Amino acid sequence: MMDAAANGDEPLLEAELGTESVFDGVLLKVRRDRVRLPDGSEAYREYIRHPGAVVVVAVLPDGSVVFERQFRYPLRRAFLELPAGKIDAEEDVGVCARRELREETGFEAGSWHHVGVMHPCIGYSDERIEIFLARNLTHVGHARDEGEFLEVHTMMPDEAERAVHEGHITDGKTICALFRTLPLLRGGSA
Repeated sequence: MMDAAANGDEPLLEAELGTESVFDGVLLKVRRDRVRLPDGSEAYREYIRHPGAVVVVAVLPDGSVVFERQFRYPLRRAFLELPAGKIDAEEDVGVCARRELREETGFEAGSWHHVGVMHPCIGYSDERIEIFLARNLTHVGHARDEGEFLEVHTMMPDEAERAVHEGHITDGKTICALFRTLPLLRGGSA
């Protein structure tokens, strides 16, 4: 499918007329833009600027996948999810994926494959999450950030897929990354 915006003839383009900062936090920046709509009228768009993130599908020699269980304050509960984290300023996404896997789970991988990208909240955020598949894991010990608490778990791919369908895994990045890699986990090559 061709990207019309890349060709400069996007008929649905909303052109920025002005922008203002609403909130400038450590992680998130909230913007409010005045835009011209395709029919020539004007509207406002509020959205969150996010530095981007990575998510890692890390596969152990027995075929099981490494998961984390951690408390997520906005929803006031613990979630089962894949290792992930924020991309630091000027950081290469592959370097970030390696760093996050090691910091959070204590694993390093001998084989890395960039699977693709997902955009989890296109209606209100510019966040992108780069998806990686990591194999040939070696446990070297975690190096978690101060104030970071989590449990490391493993699941076989079929068990993880079942957990998604049964509503035990509801995190969007985890669902997307898992389903993007399931064909590879079930014998495809990467």
